Amino acid sequence: MFMDNYQPLIGLEIHIELKTCSKMFCQCSASYFGKPPNTQVCPVCLGMPGTLPVPNKKAIEWTILIGKALNCQISSFSKFDRKHYFYPDLQKGYQISQYDQPIAVNGRFEIICKDVISRVFTKKIFRIRRVHLEEDTGKLIYSKNDTLIDFNRSGVPLVEIVTEPDFNNSNEVKQFLEELQVVIRYLGVSDADMEKGTMRMEPNISILSRKSKVNSQKLPNYKVEIKNINSFRFVKQAIDYEIKRQIEILKTGKIPLQETRGFDEKKGVTYPQRIKEEASDYRYFPEPDIPPLVFSKAYLDSIKVPELPIKKVERYVSEFGIRYDEAFILTRDKNLANYFENINKKFKIRIANLKLKIQNPSQIIANYIVNKKISYRLSTNEFINKVIKNLKPKKVDKNLLEEVINKVLKDNQKAVLDYQKGKSNAIMFLVGQVMKETKGKVEAKAVKEEIERKIKR
Repeated sequence: MFMDNYQPLIGLEIHIELKTCSKMFCQCSASYFGKPPNTQVCPVCLGMPGTLPVPNKKAIEWTILIGKALNCQISSFSKFDRKHYFYPDLQKGYQISQYDQPIAVNGRFEIICKDVISRVFTKKIFRIRRVHLEEDTGKLIYSKNDTLIDFNRSGVPLVEIVTEPDFNNSNEVKQFLEELQVVIRYLGVSDADMEKGTMRMEPNISILSRKSKVNSQKLPNYKVEIKNINSFRFVKQAIDYEIKRQIEILKTGKIPLQETRGFDEKKGVTYPQRIKEEASDYRYFPEPDIPPLVFSKAYLDSIKVPELPIKKVERYVSEFGIRYDEAFILTRDKNLANYFENINKKFKIRIANLKLKIQNPSQIIANYIVNKKISYRLSTNEFINKVIKNLKPKKVDKNLLEEVINKVLKDNQKAVLDYQKGKSNAIMFLVGQVMKETKGKVEAKAVKEEIERKIKR
């Protein structure tokens, strides 16, 4: 949709730190968060002359798994490259990354989007350009008078996921990133914790003018990258600000500068950092100390993708008969989804043994979990016991029930007349009023039968 005759085009670069035991090319612990600065390091990850990198097999396997989950083509042949640039947190003067032969390419990621206005769920597909593996850099720590460097993070396995510029607004970006985080956690390859920096986002934004023939394949001849954002909310704010900034420039007849910008979270604005590099500026060449990666078909086939949240939602709706909204919420966390499935299975067995007639038991369990009517910190058996206790009809004094029914019928004469005129649904309103007065302590079926008996007199 055009904004004042301008179409935003947004692509994403997402960095995910893998939670392997050791770093990408050495035996140092990859668990660096909260450790004293420069204590999780060795000559390899410090880039000392004469050291040799040895690739982490588990990191490679997990990158393949991510590629499969994003429906990518997995390359049977891949390699590492040296990406040269000079920055204080890159001690070697180059980063071991992947350039022209990444592990995974040409993917597609289907997500469930919820319209912010209509609240309707729809499915959207976004293209994945590539998924590649590299090493993370050190971390710069700024104080009032100094800039310090902590190399504990240096060399931690880092997966970069690059999308095509398929996003047109910040809402789509935010929902894509939220779903991607859920999938990464389902795979068990990373915590994708933005507060700890294990998931970082970099949107690339440019604006296409309506005069530029939107349906053509030609993209704007510039793009602006916003670096290292670690919050979904901040990604949305940065994109919204940057779209407005670029449109204002284009309205004057100028072209925005191709550059890298940062985001000031307090002011809610982006600011220039440096002119954006092209691939040629990095002087890529194959990493001479690491042989190419060759994967057999048997090895690639052995890496299995578990059932992902979008498939779970579909299964919960079709197999268990629960509503889409509850299915969506239940599948946002893998542990919660497993908890629901365990309870659901045991609950059906229990009510069958007790000979309780309960309609749509799966929906009842879903309601209790989603609406937090019962704490899901309880064991499955404790949870089920509480649900059954709540569902069992309560004995109520017959005289008291008679009094309540008479009061409801007296106070709702219109509903009584409607029922007597043939509007059968009116009785359910009366049943609801009685249930409300008795706080659900009676069986609805018995109440309905008693009301029918009284009204038909």
